[in-house]
Amino acid sequence: MSKTRMRPVFGRTPSCSVAQRLEDRRNKIKALKLEQSRKPDKPEDFITYEDSDSDEEPLSVQKEILSTSYNFVDYVRNREVQSTKLSSVANDYGSRHILTHEMFRETPISLGNMNKVFCSQWLSDRQVVFGTKCNKLMVYDVVTNKIDQIPSLLSKRDVHGSEQQCGIHSVQINPSRTLLATGARNTCDIAIYRLPTLDPVCVGESAHRDWVFDMCWLDDEFLVSGSRDTKMALWRITPDMLESTHEIPRHRHISAISIKDCRNSQKVRAITFNKNYQEIAALSLNGYIHIWNAETFKQKLSRKLPSSQENVCLAVQDSGLYAIGCRSYTLLLDCRTLQAVKKVSSRYSGCGIRSASFQGDVLTVGTGLGMLMFYDLKAGKYLESSINSSRAVVLKASKGFVFPDEEFIDNIQNIKYVPAIYTHCYDTSGTRLFTAGGPLPATLTGNYAGLWQ
Repeated sequence: MSKTRMRPVFGRTPSCSVAQRLEDRRNKIKALKLEQSRKPDKPEDFITYEDSDSDEEPLSVQKEILSTSYNFVDYVRNREVQSTKLSSVANDYGSRHILTHEMFRETPISLGNMNKVFCSQWLSDRQVVFGTKCNKLMVYDVVTNKIDQIPSLLSKRDVHGSEQQCGIHSVQINPSRTLLATGARNTCDIAIYRLPTLDPVCVGESAHRDWVFDMCWLDDEFLVSGSRDTKMALWRITPDMLESTHEIPRHRHISAISIKDCRNSQKVRAITFNKNYQEIAALSLNGYIHIWNAETFKQKLSRKLPSSQENVCLAVQDSGLYAIGCRSYTLLLDCRTLQAVKKVSSRYSGCGIRSASFQGDVLTVGTGLGMLMFYDLKAGKYLESSINSSRAVVLKASKGFVFPDEEFIDNIQNIKYVPAIYTHCYDTSGTRLFTAGGPLPATLTGNYAGLWQ
């Protein structure tokens, strides 16, 4: 998890330069190859092979391995003395350590009679912003446990009486963390707020005729939105919009600079920006993934997914790997070919994947059965507990609030009520996790929110 380039204090080699380490490394590689060579019960959809069958590594690589310490104590000591020695630590080290040692504990958050939390983001180390189905934009303070509502921004449609309030489905922060994009009071329009004050900046309107399901920032100025009307809209928030001379905060009304149909799609459900490949990926409810060129805002290709049932969430790893949540598994796609690299089957049948995110090499998925599961991409399996290696790491959410009450639901449906986790997000340290959602059936009203730390 940590790497520190050591230099010798006495002699020619550092203290970590032990020849036995190379032998242990070779044995681990052999054991891994043996494990991968075993034929699984069900063949994989996508198989990769090593460039060479040789076990010998170049002499330069061996020297680098011997002079590198992977001991976390060496990393901390190096950081304390501010040494010039090269050192680094994996971004997911904190969250991985806490998960495998089962240290996460949930603090339930009371949301009153709000209905279903659809999206969330950490504003700072103490504030989380989230949007609900009842069209409320809320900010939760993790220190004081106070919840404040941010006024929704009105568009011209609201003035003319064509109001649609069907929930806030997306909350996105730009790379410099100066602007927040979310849904306006009318679900067909978007709203932009200034950070950290959350003063209103502008409302983007007239681009969509149906609900806006998702958005993604391309940089600090350009934003893309996707809607149920199958259209994608490109917006620009210029620096002059942030310059306000009014004592009372007021917002502007802007139009999209480009509106295009997402061909071969039915209702754009989720979108994300792949920074490494400068492309926008859009997921539609008819089981297609669509790739757009971010620089020209033109659709490049569409690909039919193996499953067309309940494809509702999309995430991208820094390396470019796509994760798509389906009814019974999470589909991993290679962004270069859009070929399925792996189908990560859910450990629980019929749970449905409702939210997905990457934290380093760990894929986190929120399910419709109130559980969060963690898949280790490097190991190719679900994250295992260090306390009990035969048990996978699973976080089970509390029940939250539901109406009618859960006893009524249990008697009618003959199943135990659990909330669906529609959204989850890690803080910048990866040591705290906010989860939220509500009842899965559309006919039920309720909410759930929890802070794991």
